[in-house]
Amino acid sequence: MDLVAILEATVSPDKTALENALKALEGAAQSNLAEFLMALSTVLADAGKSQVARMAAGLQVKNALTSKDPLIKVQHQQRWLTLDGELRKNIKGLVLQTLGTEIQRPSSAAQCVACIACAELPNQGERHFIMQVVCEATQCPDTQVRVAALQCLVKIMSLYYQYMETYMGPALFAITVEAMKSDQDEVALQGVEFWSTVCDEEMDLAIEASEAAEQGRPPEHCSRFYAKGALQYLIPLLLQTLTKQEEHDDDDEWNPCKAAGVCLMLLSTCCEDDIVHHILPFVKDNIKHADWHYREASVMAFGSILEGPEPNILKPLVVQAMPVLIELLKDESVVVRDTTAWTVGRICELLPEAVIDDAYLNPLLEALAEGLAAEPRVASNVCWAISSLAEAAYEAATIPEDADEPPTYCLSAAFDNIVQNLLATTDRIDAHQCNLRSAAYEALMELVKNSPKDCYTIVQKTTIIIMERIQSVLQMELVSQSSSEKNQYHDLQSLLCATLQSVIRKMELQDALQISDTVMTVLLQMFNSSSGRAGGVQEDALMAVGTLVEVIGTEFIKYMEAFKPYLALGLKNFVEYQVCLAAIGLVGDLSRALGTSLLPYCDDIMTLLLENLGNDTVNRTVKPQILSVFGDIALAIGNVFKKYLDIVMNTLQQASQAEVDKSDYDLIDYLNELREGCLEAYTGIVQGLKGDSDPINPDVQLIQPHVMHMISFIEHIAQDEDHSDSNTSAAAGLIGDLCTAFGASMLPLVEKASIQELLQEGRRSKTNKTKTLATWATKEIRKLKTAQ
Repeated sequence: MDLVAILEATVSPDKTALENALKALEGAAQSNLAEFLMALSTVLADAGKSQVARMAAGLQVKNALTSKDPLIKVQHQQRWLTLDGELRKNIKGLVLQTLGTEIQRPSSAAQCVACIACAELPNQGERHFIMQVVCEATQCPDTQVRVAALQCLVKIMSLYYQYMETYMGPALFAITVEAMKSDQDEVALQGVEFWSTVCDEEMDLAIEASEAAEQGRPPEHCSRFYAKGALQYLIPLLLQTLTKQEEHDDDDEWNPCKAAGVCLMLLSTCCEDDIVHHILPFVKDNIKHADWHYREASVMAFGSILEGPEPNILKPLVVQAMPVLIELLKDESVVVRDTTAWTVGRICELLPEAVIDDAYLNPLLEALAEGLAAEPRVASNVCWAISSLAEAAYEAATIPEDADEPPTYCLSAAFDNIVQNLLATTDRIDAHQCNLRSAAYEALMELVKNSPKDCYTIVQKTTIIIMERIQSVLQMELVSQSSSEKNQYHDLQSLLCATLQSVIRKMELQDALQISDTVMTVLLQMFNSSSGRAGGVQEDALMAVGTLVEVIGTEFIKYMEAFKPYLALGLKNFVEYQVCLAAIGLVGDLSRALGTSLLPYCDDIMTLLLENLGNDTVNRTVKPQILSVFGDIALAIGNVFKKYLDIVMNTLQQASQAEVDKSDYDLIDYLNELREGCLEAYTGIVQGLKGDSDPINPDVQLIQPHVMHMISFIEHIAQDEDHSDSNTSAAAGLIGDLCTAFGASMLPLVEKASIQELLQEGRRSKTNKTKTLATWATKEIRKLKTAQ
């Protein structure tokens, strides 16, 4: 067959044609790789051939040179180096000649160049050459080339920080600082981005250094403290860049001014106290400047250094600045007001003790109330400031020993007024701009969540208002015509559901029971409406039901018949997996709340959960949660769970044998979640069948045939260096439960070295739960040894 035809068939919808093409290409690679690569490179370089064929040819060349598997990648690279030198030269020539002739992105030829370079340029001499070429390209008169070269430097710094010392002093510092001064935005942006990347790398290295110090070992890599060394040169340039903002700035457009603000924040976190004296003179000189550009830049600079330096250094500066900032919340410039609201929000979040002060609190609250009526961009930041202030006020309040929340706090007098203002803000005609409606509802949720006892009646009133709003929106949705209108109503219902959760969670049981009928009626209406079939609304409504279940507990049983069909719909909605996850989480809530009252619904629930586990199209994040919820159901229904035992134990055994590609961190996280789900399921099943009473329920013996597998599974986790702290915690809990269920027969199994090391690791954990469970499991093992 003609090579071009074969390459084009690799994207054929016809399965047979596709398989034949792939077999033909595989056969050609095996019979004569050199000839095959030369032919592919010729197709790739021929602009007269179809884009599909050229792209497929590039992909084949790339696959012959690299692999995701590190071992195969090395084999492929060595195989390439054994090919005839002249042939390799010809292939490289063809690949390079292709650059710039392709229409599609990413460029196939560029990927081939990268793969060849990885195989052929492993040593230092070539590194110097590459750095020289890239650095020279930053001086090219063509702006696009300059920008591309600077982007390369940014990427090189993020990947190869440890090798940059040779180049930083002689070249990189001067190149990037010069770029920051450029009047061409795209060039200046890359100059700033370079130093932001340096900060990112050095912050990671600081974390690595502190972890190494805790473990009493030297770190693998050390910081060269480039950011600290460059502060005196970078800060003036960044501050000057901050003054180049535009009044009607497009939020979505990334520009040097915004990049400079982010870079200052990163420098502050990275360089800590060292940055303060570089910034303060600029702030003091410009915070009352006649030109709003300088006022705004000084406020932005001040807001940018609030995280990093020691709080005891910053606190007096913030206290001194508060009167000016409160004044600037009313500035004539919308940009100044916007940035000031953001800065106040950061102060409330990072240094709350400076604002929860009799001298400033009331004037600040008045200014924030005014700010809620300002332009959407300002009001949105004011909402965030209120959220942070509410949390800070609650944390600063005194909670009596015999209570679980404070009787009052510093916002109590203003609480009603703030709630009314936020509710009014959510109803603004322009609340759809700058995410304002969402920000206002989120602030309301934070305020309710962090409310003391003396604000409880206002929380009750707010609950009624939210339910009325939900009913009103459902009515409006019935008459809405356009899809954009319906989408707006969906978003609003999601926000109202989330707010309803926060107010219900705050309610006392008796009060919650008085309104639970109304709440469920409203939520069932929502499930039944067209928006109830929209993923986001369905998810939030399920979560609101979960909150009601948490608050009213066993009393929820009276709603189960009416709610059952909607729970089933959620569990079946694996396409919108967030909805499915919410439904699974709700099954856990129902199990904990209803106990054996859940029994009449268990068959249907278990069927749906097992169907999802067996469905390969279900999003992988769903499966660990299903396994975990098996444990919740087993705990709820006790020894009745034995009817599901065989199928669930087989499912868990299969899941516990899963392995993943360890070069992919996301997959490692997934594997740990899956294992945690299995461990939690086993724990719930052991506890459920064992029961709480003494003597132990004899049904626990049904698990005996599976004990060896559980222990082997824990050993396997213990020997995997990538296991998580929560794996250790769950494994320790299961070991303890198995010891209490099966007594002395467990000793030979749990005294294995790997399991003892895992428990020791758990006892040393920084997480209280892990430490407690590992200590308890160790004590249970000791009890068995003593009793012998």
